[in-house]
Amino acid sequence: MAVKQGGSPDPEANLQLGALIKAAKANSVPIDNINRAIKRATEKDAGDFTESTFEAYGHGGASMIINVLSDNANRCTADVKSTVNKNGGKMAESGSVMFMYDLKGKVEVPTVIDEEELMMAAIDADVDDMELIEGEEEGTSIVYTDPKETGAMFEAIKAMGLAEGSKMSLSHVSKAPVECTEEDFEKNMVIIDALEELDDVDSVEHNMSN
Repeated sequence: MAVKQGGSPDPEANLQLGALIKAAKANSVPIDNINRAIKRATEKDAGDFTESTFEAYGHGGASMIINVLSDNANRCTADVKSTVNKNGGKMAESGSVMFMYDLKGKVEVPTVIDEEELMMAAIDADVDDMELIEGEEEGTSIVYTDPKETGAMFEAIKAMGLAEGSKMSLSHVSKAPVECTEEDFEKNMVIIDALEELDDVDSVEHNMSN
């Protein structure tokens, strides 16, 4: 999409593409994958991909934000709605789920970070907003920041010598996480797994704390 919008497959001439390539490399995306994506975007028959978001309710008070990237909006909408409905979920009106989340910059680091060291690195990188939490896997960390400061936060991580294996992205973080029963959690994961199997679905975010 950046190739089409910027008008050139050359990252030096297309600043938007250059920034995306830099982020992709920071996220350990293989260079072959990057080159293939650029090649597909420059082909005459390449589709115009657009990003969009769907909102849904699961079981036991769970909610979901479904992020998609598709070249066929009608197919994508039908697939997402069908997948949610047939697995016991319910599609939500636009905005009825989103307001329960904050959009934040997210840096995932494959090691435990010392909070004081991180704070000093963040200050040096001119990052004002920072929150450090334990990662989903033992021995890992997640740093949340203002979306506009995500790149600067990643530079702070790099300055600490922790760039290898670290990843940055934007993430919707629940303002009020919900702890579901084990049964409801398993039902919700069926919905999420089925959605993530769809070609157009990029990611599914949720408010479950367990």
